[in-house]
Amino acid sequence: MSILDRFIRTKTSDKIENADPPALVIAPMRRAHIRSIMPIEQQVYPRPWTAQVFVEELDQVRAGKRHYLVGTIANEIVGYGGLLYVEQDAHVTNIAVHPLWRSRGIATELLLDLAWEAHRRGCNAMTLEVRHTNMSAQKLYERFGFVPAGVRKKYYENRDDAIVMWCADVQQQEFSTRLQQIERSRI
Repeated sequence: MSILDRFIRTKTSDKIENADPPALVIAPMRRAHIRSIMPIEQQVYPRPWTAQVFVEELDQVRAGKRHYLVGTIANEIVGYGGLLYVEQDAHVTNIAVHPLWRSRGIATELLLDLAWEAHRRGCNAMTLEVRHTNMSAQKLYERFGFVPAGVRKKYYENRDDAIVMWCADVQQQEFSTRLQQIERSRI
């Protein structure tokens, strides 16, 4: 079953069956998107970023220090994600999907684009933190080759631990092959 089949089955059951399914479009985040991503941010994170933080992050995009994407379906923003560059590494700052659109491959698509961008940019490794209780996100990251490398105690809201995960060898052929396999599995 393709990612589009999953979208069509759950979101358009009352529409004509022969209609083209809505496509997920991933594009660079712009300031105009901030208003639409804030409701997602507020639903997904106990301590959400403010709109001003996103403005500042997008300023860093123009300086070449960040990379942010939005995922849209039929002009509705359903998710977003970002990278922060530190020397030769890329740090995943966030990947968020609207709760109504989860489990449909959107986070996978966002992470694929972020991973390819880190590869194109010449990053040697990628890193991120994930809440220790978020097993679905951990499985997603493991699929991309991330492995646990440590724990940040009380990282989230000064309460929950974060697992620090690394994906090394982003420039190696094995990484590209892994991304190509993930791309093929969605068809």
